Formats: sequence, C-alpha cells, structure tokens
Amino acid sequence: MKRLLITILTLTTLLVNAQQFEQPKLQTEDFKKLQVKVGGDLTLQYQAISHSAKDINLIPLGKGFNLPTANLNLSAIISPGIKVNLTTYLSSRHHEESWVKDGYLLIDALTFLNKPAIDDLFKNFRMKIGMMEINYGDYHFRRSDNGNTINNQFVGNYIMDAFTTSVGIEMYYFKNDMFAMFGLSNGALKPELAGYNSSTNEYTEYNTAEELAYIFKLGFDRQFREDLRVRISSSVYISPKHHKGSLYSAERAGSRYYMVMNEEKPVDTNITDEYQKDIATDAAKNAVNASYNASSGRWGPGTTSENKAYMLNLFTKYKMFEFFGTYEITTGETTRNAEFDMSQKAIEGIMRLGKNEQFYLGIRYNSVTNDLKDAKDSINRLQIAGGWDLTKNLKAKIEYMTQKYKNFTRYPEGKFHGIMMEFAVSF
Repeated sequence: MKRLLITILTLTTLLVNAQQFEQPKLQTEDFKKLQVKVGGDLTLQYQAISHSAKDINLIPLGKGFNLPTANLNLSAIISPGIKVNLTTYLSSRHHEESWVKDGYLLIDALTFLNKPAIDDLFKNFRMKIGMMEINYGDYHFRRSDNGNTINNQFVGNYIMDAFTTSVGIEMYYFKNDMFAMFGLSNGALKPELAGYNSSTNEYTEYNTAEELAYIFKLGFDRQFREDLRVRISSSVYISPKHHKGSLYSAERAGSRYYMVMNEEKPVDTNITDEYQKDIATDAAKNAVNASYNASSGRWGPGTTSENKAYMLNLFTKYKMFEFFGTYEITTGETTRNAEFDMSQKAIEGIMRLGKNEQFYLGIRYNSVTNDLKDAKDSINRLQIAGGWDLTKNLKAKIEYMTQKYKNFTRYPEGKFHGIMMEFAVSF
C-alpha cells in the first residue's frame, strides 16, 4: 500500500508540473468505442490594487472578489485518431452570459480510408480544422484562458496579449524532437461577409480568400534526461490585408486586472439636453463597468488591417528550476490607419519547492515598447508570485504586481500595483 501511494503521488506531481504544449498524438490502438469527456474550469479572484496617474482622475478602486469565471470543456474521440473539442465560456469578464469559444477537429489518423500510404503519413502528420485557438507562439499554452487559469503560475497575462480564435486549418509534421507547422486562418475572430462604414455611408463585401492570415511555426523539444527538458520555438504570423485582423484584439474573456487605469467621467451638471445627458450618464456608468472596460491594463495594436508578427520562445526545466522567455515584434497598420512597430520582452523563473514540488515561487518581468514613437512609449510590469498545487486539479496562488507607464500622454506617470489572489479548479 505504501509503495502504491508513493507511485500515485509521483504520477500526480509529474502531471502537475509537466508543461503541456501541443497535445500528444492520439494512439489509434487505444480506440475501442466513442469516448466522451466532460470537463470544466473555475477561477475565483480576490483583488486589492490601487492606481494613479498625474493630473488625471481615475475611478476609486475597492478591494474584493471579482466575478468568478468558468469554462465548460467537451471532447470526444469519435474514431481512431480523430478527436473533436468544444469549449464554452460559461461566465467571463467581457460577457456574463454563456458563449462558445471554439470547436475543432484534431486529426491524427484516417484509418477509415484503409490506405497504408496515408496511415504511414499520419505517423508523423497531424491536422486541426475548425474554429480554434491559433498556435502562434508558445505563451498561449501558459496563459490564463477565462476560467482555465491552472497552467498560469501568475495571475495576469502578458501586456501585449497575442491570442485569437478564428476559422482555419493547421498542418503539423513531427519528427523525433523537431516539429513544424503551417496554418491558414480567416484572420478574424468574427467571420463577416459584408460591412457598413457610417462615416462614408458605404457597404463593403469581404472575401476570406483576399484576407487570409498565414502562420508558421518551427520548434525543438527534447527531454534530455529525467530532470532536464529544453524547448525552443519560432513563430511567424502574416496578415497582409484585412478589414479587422484580430491577433491582438480577440481575447474575449478580458484582462485579469479589473478596471485598472479607468478614468472618471462624471456628468457635466451644465448639460440640459436630455439626449446628451443620457449619453454622458452612460459614459459615467461605463467607467465602472468591468465588461465595458474588459482590456484594462493591457496594451497592443488592437484590430489591424495589416500585421506581421514574430515570436521566439525558450522553455527549460532543470531539476526544481523552470525558465520561460519570450521575444516578440509586430509591425503593420491598424484599422484606423495608424502604423505600429511594437516589441515585447518577457522573462520568468519558477522555483519548485516541497518533496513533490507542489509549492512554487515565481518572478516575471514583462515590457512592451512602441518603437515608432520618438519618445518610445513603453510599459513595464513586475510580477512576484507564490502558489500551491494542491492536486493536479487544484491550484491556489498569490501575486504582487506593479505596472508602470513611461512617456504615455494618456497616463502621465501612470502606474498600478497591488495584490491578487486566485484559486483555480480544472478537471
């Protein structure tokens, strides 16, 4: 019995601490019949953050619990080597009602064709098709995704958050410790066939074939020995032309830091026109509306008409120490005809503690700069966190963070800092 308990604890530790990137290939010989799995994610936060900016009145921020967020995850292996996934956001900061995040097919085999040549191809080949989380960079595997926060050792995501779901196809080739991916996407969170511009009073047709986004990824991932793993990947995202490119504007769940840097917008008592007064009142209410200000604390290009992005990631786990680094650059033009040339750097270190490494301490530094500006607008953030992986399904964490704005016209000498606590359940 004692040996059995030790074995279970060891396996649990491996499941908790092993960083998961792309899903492992499905083994066709394991399929016996339709296999359906129902899972979920739930996160509860406590926030105690203060903010300030020179000569700007920001809304007063209290301390307390944020709206709990939750995901519903459905998956089914419907045939040898074929899996379908569906994720629904049950509750999120941006939308309090339920709505579907993504749904796609993961194809690791096509055994029903009874073609030996195709079976041989799929030993190293994979396809993903549907509305899905685009595999640009490695950070999206480590970030918080609405109710799914158990893979994030910190609370907040990156300042410039490259995360999008769109209709597309990705094709992978795996060989030993190397992998390559090529993908095509419609480039937008919300598929549209036509649009209307109120400023020009014109309608426009949209054609996916003219607005494709191209994604490339190349990586190396090796477990050199039991206590040493190294992974490096390079990703490219190219969207030459689009009416509403969404790589940096599709994170629909919202920022993890609620209502930071929101300005007060009190109603002018001199307004007598009832219509204008209603508009001003709505603006005042929206200043304290967590859903309306869902992206608070983040910074990026937003929606784009042209975008070229590159991300380099390095991950290593040696004994009790874990390192993850990111370097990203993105250039192009927004849908408001504003050019951007931005760069992001992030570096984080995790130290695992305890007999089974169930405790951890972590530190992350993240900075973003707009290199087009002469003054080089920039934001930097420091996060210091600690946590406890109670089991592979339960995590408790606490984070101290501070974020500072440099050369920002909107937030002169702006900053926010404080404590976040988060409890996560995933199964």
